[in-house]
Amino acid sequence: MPTSGGEQQEAEPNHPTILHRDGNGSGTDAGDRSSPARQVWVPGPVIVGAGPSGLATAACLKARGVPSLVLEKDPCVASSWRHRTYERLRLHLPRCFCELPMAPFPAGTPAYPTRDQFVAYLDGYARAFGIEPRLGARVRAAAYDAGIGFWRVVAAVVNEDGGVAAETEFVSRWLVVATWENAEPAWPEGVEGMEGYRGLVMHTSSYKKGDEFRGKNVLVVGCGNSGMEVSLDLCNNGARASMVVRDKLHVLPREILGISTFGLSMFLLRWLPIKRVDSLLLFFSRLILGDTEKYGLPRPKMGPLQIKSSTGKTPVLDIGALRKIKSGEIQVVPAINRFTGSNGVEFIDGHREDFDAVIFATGYKSNVPSWLKEEEFFSHVDGFPRKPFPHSWRGKNGLYAAGFTRKGLMGTSYDALRIAGDIADQWTEAFASPTAAHRSSDHGA
Repeated sequence: MPTSGGEQQEAEPNHPTILHRDGNGSGTDAGDRSSPARQVWVPGPVIVGAGPSGLATAACLKARGVPSLVLEKDPCVASSWRHRTYERLRLHLPRCFCELPMAPFPAGTPAYPTRDQFVAYLDGYARAFGIEPRLGARVRAAAYDAGIGFWRVVAAVVNEDGGVAAETEFVSRWLVVATWENAEPAWPEGVEGMEGYRGLVMHTSSYKKGDEFRGKNVLVVGCGNSGMEVSLDLCNNGARASMVVRDKLHVLPREILGISTFGLSMFLLRWLPIKRVDSLLLFFSRLILGDTEKYGLPRPKMGPLQIKSSTGKTPVLDIGALRKIKSGEIQVVPAINRFTGSNGVEFIDGHREDFDAVIFATGYKSNVPSWLKEEEFFSHVDGFPRKPFPHSWRGKNGLYAAGFTRKGLMGTSYDALRIAGDIADQWTEAFASPTAAHRSSDHGA
């Protein structure tokens, strides 16, 4: 992995300028009536989020000589990968499709890295490029101040002793939203009787390992990649797993003739239309996996790549769950009608069963609408940029989005490179000079 050393010369100054308010300041504070205790002028962009998207953007900016300030609400980088994934997770795609810009995986990394190997890669990436996020900084609000042409980002920063310090307002010409498309767990709403269920209820974001459920009857709600893999992990560790399948879905082998299915798809798309590639993928899938509809997994009429392109929904890459479904070790059940009694679940086909635990594999959602005070670039419905890929990375007034492409880590790298290039083209010594800080203070404090 490269170092961040002497070949690139960083713009100066490298550190934000702190401007203390006098208590009577009249500046905009990103939508709240109260004013933060202090104001920090940031010469480069503020990046919200220290996951892969934020780290990649900061690294690309640094390589172009542009400093940045990364704000992260958790006490570590890559918190979602470190704390919200189960222990036996491996990346779905080969490592060559999961590398961040300018940094291949270390020699000896397997084709499909484990969770811990990927987290170690991200830790090493931050060290190599000298990225030191402001940890424990939870962004409460961010808004563009047209009066001075800067973004005001208000964050509650945790002290070294764990206490919450007074809020800080970070002022910057550019704001990069890198909180990722999977920022928060998505829970189902309106399930009848769920409040009366007395068994264990959790989201896959809290699931760690299957041996904690040994000998128990567990219902997994959801049949995407997370639902399939959690069901497989439960089954492999002595639990009785049932999986709710509500919608049609595509299940593909992870590899076709020893080649990554994803890699093969990317290669074929260079030469063939997407419908033709879908037809080839489905032909090989039926040849390798058989007719999945026999086992309660009907396929949609639209092909897997077309669905991914139009809706962002990813096909399931099978790593062994289908074999367990065929053998009956994983039971496929229809949608839940309601919870009954203290442990019972009734399904829409009328049959009932008791479960010791229910694990919701119902995906994640963006948290951007909860803090970004902006109406045009991001949708308040789903928290994604309104423009589809490849135009989803840049908004107006210095606002950017990294990692909202629905194209995984490859999309993250795409965004990071383009954001860094665009900001670097705008970068001037005027923004990095102390006099600019005083000018912004005169207008906004």
